[in-house]
Parts: sequence; structure tokens; C-alpha cells
Amino acid sequence: MFPARLTDGYRSFLGGRFNDERARYKTLAEKGQKPEIMVIGCCDSRVAPEVIFDAGPGEIFVVRNVANLVPPYEGGTQNYHGTSAALEFAVQSLRVKHIVVMGHALCGGVSAFANSADPLSPGDFIGKWMQQISPVVDSIVPPGENPGMYIRQLELATVAHSLANLMSFPCVRILVERGQLQLHGAYFGVATGVLLVRDPATGEFHPVPEDGFVLS
Repeated sequence: MFPARLTDGYRSFLGGRFNDERARYKTLAEKGQKPEIMVIGCCDSRVAPEVIFDAGPGEIFVVRNVANLVPPYEGGTQNYHGTSAALEFAVQSLRVKHIVVMGHALCGGVSAFANSADPLSPGDFIGKWMQQISPVVDSIVPPGENPGMYIRQLELATVAHSLANLMSFPCVRILVERGQLQLHGAYFGVATGVLLVRDPATGEFHPVPEDGFVLS
């Protein structure tokens, strides 16, 4: 049986947001989508980009996976690349102007990697997926007596790692070098609601002020 929570939510959506924004949905259906921003986020149910950024339909193009990872460019292989396919579409077809990689606190994928968690299935899909961040371990302080801080550093480093991998895609690198595409890093605190934005010059993350802040 289809989940009642979803049918109830759908009915609420029809009578509320869809009804209020019917003209926008009609325009999107007739003219297609043209978002200027792509967000690469985690599939964690607590960190939906559309909710965090209060986005309306058609405003942001979102791809989500475990731990908001961007794999490095692999051209000419026969493997399946869901994130790479979404990136290709956003950059080459939609012509987005900004790509935001958004990590978050309490990331299960990062925690599983940091704690060498046992596989959840014989396929160990999460473990294999998270091996992508192995190179970032050397760039952060060892866990020592503060494993919580270690995981937070790993979560932040994962964002930087994905940003670096974005530049391995020729279509991204060329547009960035031409000034037609900008890359950004962000980090959301689940318990606090605080959004940190990465300074591309220093690599440091700073909180977004409540008023008067513009992403550049």
C-alpha cells in the first residue's frame, strides 16, 4: 500500500503550494527548466537543499548521493555514473552558473568510513563508495582524543575533495577558467541550522550572516 504520509502530503501540496504557484508550474512545463544553480548534496533525509535554501520549483537543480561526493572524471569507461551524468546535464544542457557542494554534520557515510563500519550487505556498496575519500585522510588531524572533531574535519574535507574532483571534468574546468561557472562549498549543521560557506581563497568555512550576505 502506498504510504499514507505521502498521499496526505500530496493532497496538502495540491491545495497549498501547487495551487499558489500554478502559473509557475505551467510555465516550467511549457518552457522547461532553467535553474542557474546546481546543488550536490547528501541523500540524508535531514538535509534537503530545497528546504534549506527555501527554493521554489525550477530554481535549483539537485543531485544527492551518500556523503555528497563527486567522483573524479572517468571518460570512456562502461561504468554507470549517476552523479557525473547529472553534472553533465546541468553544465552542458542547463548551463548552470553555480555548482554548490553541500556537506553536513552527522553524515552517516563519513562516520561509517571513519569508524571502519562493517558492511551492511555482501555488496558493501557504501564502503566501496566511501573509499573515494581515502586521499583526504592525510590532510586532516588524526582523531586522537577527539573523534567528533575528526569526523567534522573529515566532513569538511570531503566537500573540498568533491570540489577538486569537479575540476577534473573538462566541461567544468573550461567554464570555470572562462569565468562562466563558479564552484562553491557549503556545510549545514543539522542541529543548529547554521550554514557554513567555504572561502575559495583560504579553504576555511565561515557561517552565513543572518542578513546581508551574498554568495560570490
